[in-house]
Amino acid sequence: MALPTLRQLQYLTAVVELKHFGHAAKQCFVTQSTLSAGIQDLENLLGVPLLERTKRKVMPTALGIEFAQRAQHILSLSSDLVDLAHSEDRAASGRVRIGVIPSISPFLLPKALANIRVTQPQLELILIEEQSERLLTQLRAGEIDVAILAFPYNIDDLSHRIFADEQFYLALPTQHPLTAQKHIDALRLPTDELLLLSEGHCLREHALSACQLPETKQRTSLQGTSLYTLIEMVASGLGITLIPEMAINSDMVSHADISIRPLKGREDKPMRELGLVWRPSYHRTNTLDLLATHFADALK
Repeated sequence: MALPTLRQLQYLTAVVELKHFGHAAKQCFVTQSTLSAGIQDLENLLGVPLLERTKRKVMPTALGIEFAQRAQHILSLSSDLVDLAHSEDRAASGRVRIGVIPSISPFLLPKALANIRVTQPQLELILIEEQSERLLTQLRAGEIDVAILAFPYNIDDLSHRIFADEQFYLALPTQHPLTAQKHIDALRLPTDELLLLSEGHCLREHALSACQLPETKQRTSLQGTSLYTLIEMVASGLGITLIPEMAINSDMVSHADISIRPLKGREDKPMRELGLVWRPSYHRTNTLDLLATHFADALK
């Protein structure tokens, strides 16, 4: 029985994702005619249409969507097989695609990557910055090898390793009455002044959890798309916000006209954990151990 080739599966998943033959061909580094012919051969092999084609657009059929999802899993496993073959002898070499969330990347990576570049010059790191849910989608699809996330976060059946934890601090306008206190009670924050990232950013949920606040209690009239935006809003006197410990000594915070105070909770300091997430089928665990050590050392 004839079986689909990995190349045909790659072509199909690219078209289903991008819904455009030209863009998909560019992503696969082939001509549009080559890609189109490959998918046509796949449909002929299966005896069913996987795509609906018109002059202006292309859409996957219901079967095409399901087929592409399973194809992506097969492509991911095939990539992991190659990594498995080399996992024993190249922990400090080769390419690793790392996804990282925006509330971690500008504070952790500059510190860690400088040392990795010196001590492991044969290790090539490809970095992608995205929100947590998008990174997990890319991870399951085999588009990245590992993600750096903040926990708690639901990763379902994926593997993970925590390499550090950190507490939250409160950023205040310099003239705010709370600056008179050395430590701020997280449960007694003026929630009508609290500025948070927009929905989809895990830092938002972690900040709410740290203060034990329900979604309905925080201020919704002003929301930021980045931690930098929130800091600037605080400096302008528009409210207060929570920032992770790793950001405290960054240029973004040290150059801003704001005050920083540590938070305290009912029992413990409000915290979040940082960790690596990967597919159980990804076997370059020696490389992941190496990266986790470098990331942990960078935060000490």
